[in-house]
Amino acid sequence: MKLLRELSKNYKTISIVGMAKNAGKTTALNFLIEEALDEDVRLGITSTGRDGESTDLVTETEKPRVYLYEGTLVSVPRKLYELAEAGLEIISMSNYRTALGELLLCEVKSEGYVQIAGPVATADTRKLCDEMFSHGAELVLVDGAIDRKSVASPDSSDAIILSTGAVLSRDIKKVARETAHVVGLYNLPVLDDDDAKAAILPFLDENRILLLRKSDEGYDIEVLDLKTSLGAGRILDEHIDDSVSFVFIPGALTNSVIESINPSKLKKTKFILKDPTKIFIDSVTWKQLIKRGLDIKVIKNIKVCAVTVNPISPEGYSFDSNVLQAEVEKAVPGIPVIDVRK
Repeated sequence: MKLLRELSKNYKTISIVGMAKNAGKTTALNFLIEEALDEDVRLGITSTGRDGESTDLVTETEKPRVYLYEGTLVSVPRKLYELAEAGLEIISMSNYRTALGELLLCEVKSEGYVQIAGPVATADTRKLCDEMFSHGAELVLVDGAIDRKSVASPDSSDAIILSTGAVLSRDIKKVARETAHVVGLYNLPVLDDDDAKAAILPFLDENRILLLRKSDEGYDIEVLDLKTSLGAGRILDEHIDDSVSFVFIPGALTNSVIESINPSKLKKTKFILKDPTKIFIDSVTWKQLIKRGLDIKVIKNIKVCAVTVNPISPEGYSFDSNVLQAEVEKAVPGIPVIDVRK
């Protein structure tokens, strides 16, 4: 399957996000780099952290390296520039600072291994991608190298490839179930009430919890004196009454927040989040909450354009690749599922 050819028809910037470490994210990145070479697609490569080193800096386990070909555009911190085995030509020195020094935008002049890194802020990632496009990139791949699922923000790319695999569980059914849970969260419905959206947008970057009550002019807003949703469940329960139509939570939505709100209020009030990466609720609890009437909308959702599966776990067990692929395909219908190792 020519995955990159199909994806490049619809998307310009794609993030690769792992369900966990060792889910096969870097392998998926290398697969797409190889396909780009075959399809003569000029790539831009950046990261939300650091990737391409031979040993995982946290787990001290061996990991795949990133091999780049001539013409590829890549972001490299100054301290990693000299470590590149590929020949790199500096195109520009950016204003983005990393723990490894100033970020350089480079073009690969002779192929080889490169350790890549990029900005942490999603807004800066977008700016860097735009700069790569201005220098001739046809497609930019963003390696989600920091906090796997949380870097799937819709502000950093047009769509994501989700990497999953045996590392999640020894139970193949659970791997498929947890993958489907994340895909389902990412595909949550977007808020379609234009008046409510117009009321929320001016507060979007202020990190304040908002209560929206319907009025003749649209919605009246009550701003709660809470900067995050952590520990806010009890206070939310006190403020939510029959007149509240929506609650906007800019930060994390957790089990503890929801558990502190009277179940009867969950049925009557809709909750709005910036995007699905703000949800930190396990799949079993999530299903229970939905059955109890929890209604969640998002300002932006996340397009999952493909899922890659890794049947091998570093714990020493593995699945049959075809069986794993079939289980995940059943769990996420309509989304391409591939084992890039094949």
